[in-house]
Amino acid sequence: MRRRQLVVLGAVWCAVWRALPAQAAGEVEERVLGRADAPVEVIEYFSFTCPACALFHRETFPELERRYIETGKVRWILRDFPLDRHALFAALIAHCAGPARYRAFLDVFLENQRRWASSANPLEALRSLARLGGLSAQQVDACLQDGAMIDSVLRMRLEAEQRYGVTATPTFLVGGTTLVGAVDLETFAARIEAALADAGAR
Repeated sequence: MRRRQLVVLGAVWCAVWRALPAQAAGEVEERVLGRADAPVEVIEYFSFTCPACALFHRETFPELERRYIETGKVRWILRDFPLDRHALFAALIAHCAGPARYRAFLDVFLENQRRWASSANPLEALRSLARLGGLSAQQVDACLQDGAMIDSVLRMRLEAEQRYGVTATPTFLVGGTTLVGAVDLETFAARIEAALADAGAR
C-alpha cells in the first residue's frame, strides 16, 4: 500500500510541478502564508524531524488555516529550526524546490515524516521524495552542498535562540505570546482571537 501511495504521489507531483524551475542557489527566506496586511502575525519555528511539528500540521493547522489565514486574519510565517542534520537536509530540499513548490514539499515531508525519518537511510528517503516532487538528483546534490543555503538556515535557528529564546519545536509567537508544542486547536484559536481583539480586528 505504501509503495502504491508513493507511485500515485509521484504521478501527481510530476504532472503539476514538472515545468517549474528549482530555486537558485543562495540564502533562503522565511515562507509566508496569508495576506501581507493581515492584522495578526504568527511566527512558527519548526523542524522537519520533530514529531510534535508533524502532529500539529496534520491535526491542527488545516483548521487554523481555513479559519484565519484564508480569511485574511492571520499572516503565518514559517521559519526553520532544524533539530538534527536530517531536518536540515529536508529544509534545504524544500527551499530548493522554490517558492511555488515549498508548501507541497513541506506538507509531504511532514505527513510522511515517520516513513522517511525512521528509515534505515533518511537522506536517501528524502532524495526519493524530492525526485517524486520534480527535483533531479543533481539539483538535490547541489542544494545539499550549497554553503550559503546551509548557513542561512542555521542563522535562522540561531536568531530564534538569541532573539526569542526558542529551545524546542514547534514554537509559535502569537501577538506577543509564546506557545510551545503541538498546541490543540481550541487553545491556539483562543490565542489568535485574543490577538485579533487586541488589534481591533475581531
